[in-house]
Amino acid sequence: MKILSYNPGHDGAFAYIKNGCLIFSIEAEKNSKYRHSIVSVPDAFDALAELEEAPDVLCQGGWWPSDSLREKEVVAGYRESDYGTVSLSKKRFLGKTIDFFSSSHERSHLLCAFGMSDLPKGTPCYALLWEGVIGAFYEIDAELNITKISEVLPEPGHRYALLYALADPTFDKSTAEYSRLSDAGKLMALASFSKRNRPTSEEERILSFLFQDCEHLKVRDCEALKTLRHYNVGLEDQEFRSFAGIFSDRLFDRFAQFAENNLKRGMPLLIVGGCGLNCDWNTKWKDSGLFSHIFVPPVANDAGSAIGTAIDAQFHLTGEPKIEWDVYSGQHFVLEDGADSAEFDVLEPNVATVAELLANDLILGWVNGRYEIGPRALGNRSILAAPFSASTKERLNVIKQREQFRPIAPICLEDDAKKWFGCSQPSPFMLFTYRSSTTELSAVTHVNQTARIQTVSKRCNVRMYELLTAFKDLTGYGVLCNTSLNFKTKGFINTMSDLSTYTLQHQLDGFVIDGRIHLRKKSSRYQTYLREHCRQR
Repeated sequence: MKILSYNPGHDGAFAYIKNGCLIFSIEAEKNSKYRHSIVSVPDAFDALAELEEAPDVLCQGGWWPSDSLREKEVVAGYRESDYGTVSLSKKRFLGKTIDFFSSSHERSHLLCAFGMSDLPKGTPCYALLWEGVIGAFYEIDAELNITKISEVLPEPGHRYALLYALADPTFDKSTAEYSRLSDAGKLMALASFSKRNRPTSEEERILSFLFQDCEHLKVRDCEALKTLRHYNVGLEDQEFRSFAGIFSDRLFDRFAQFAENNLKRGMPLLIVGGCGLNCDWNTKWKDSGLFSHIFVPPVANDAGSAIGTAIDAQFHLTGEPKIEWDVYSGQHFVLEDGADSAEFDVLEPNVATVAELLANDLILGWVNGRYEIGPRALGNRSILAAPFSASTKERLNVIKQREQFRPIAPICLEDDAKKWFGCSQPSPFMLFTYRSSTTELSAVTHVNQTARIQTVSKRCNVRMYELLTAFKDLTGYGVLCNTSLNFKTKGFINTMSDLSTYTLQHQLDGFVIDGRIHLRKKSSRYQTYLREHCRQR
């Protein structure tokens, strides 16, 4: 069965499942389009270009009501987890009559988590869906009946980002209805700077405001806090950073206390929704001892909704809720023309040379195969650097045009993860934090000595495994800095023209595409490397 699915909302995507296998997921923000984009006509053509034949099923994920819906068109909404809310009809598509399936956005998250998890079909489990709107626990039985246990707190993701907005003087809070989608990740970074765990009396007022019992907390309502110290104080303020950590813990504790009081011990837990990208919270769930197993998909945010709706359709039509999938299921890199010979030297593929360049403090773009699904760079659309110096982290944040408080993640050989980070199991999707056991990896260690690591084995990414192995042979460390290859506010770069432009504008030292090395001639580090290399010869 061939199933083509799309999520029409922000973090929009097309996904295609064929005979129980994810063939591709094309996300609207990728290929240097704006972060959190909705699907567009060009995205639809990109998806159709990947198909070899018409699908048997077309799926539309649920979203908020829209004026664009045709009269009498039956499309699911945002909420409802019950199986009885799905709809199935017929539609003409590419010259044939096919099934048209729709189910809610809420179900798309839950089916995505179960279908992509390593839990066998028929395994009872719990699910936590926490995102911008929904914050709830569910029980999933052996027949995949979903029962919502409780909405613990509406809008956990929105409330989390709202605290960042409160302190940011550049954000006009007087008229805004919603927080910015990008702010939650920034607050997660700031929370690690916290130096205390007790709130002041003023901070208790802010906590009461943020945790008030309402379905939607408007940003403009923050005007009620204008007289308090943290309002527009700026993101560099240490007392606000401490409060960010206090609030982050308080929000997690709201859900953890509910789980402790209301859920049976020893069941597996699926975590999904945008808050599932909070590595600190995922680690707390793992360490809580409440659950036998934790699974978070790499597309925990809305980028996975198209996959989830396709899984829901597959389950509805065949009874099978599981799929085979690979995290590298995006589009292939578009080479277009070669790099400008006036700007770049081009070397033949040689992993030892790339490792040597990185060991000599060059910073390189790295492109390999198809891009990663989800928002995290996992070694196919990455910027790589040596992991040792704090100044490298500073340089990377300048290249990325982002705040210096943002951490840089390590990518690490799976066999070395326990030695350097105390990680004794695979962590291939950069979804958990671990504590560094050395001071030698300053570029990839956050201010609180934690690191959001990705582990790599030969099985999951052979080219990155070979590079890390070569780097370890030179330095003793199978670890590199790994951050996403993208323009500011845009998704992953996926064309030669964008990559060349980015390298020149942001002064990368070069880039590597499927092993072939391109080095910027005007890079001072590259020229120093050439002189040293010639001298050694």
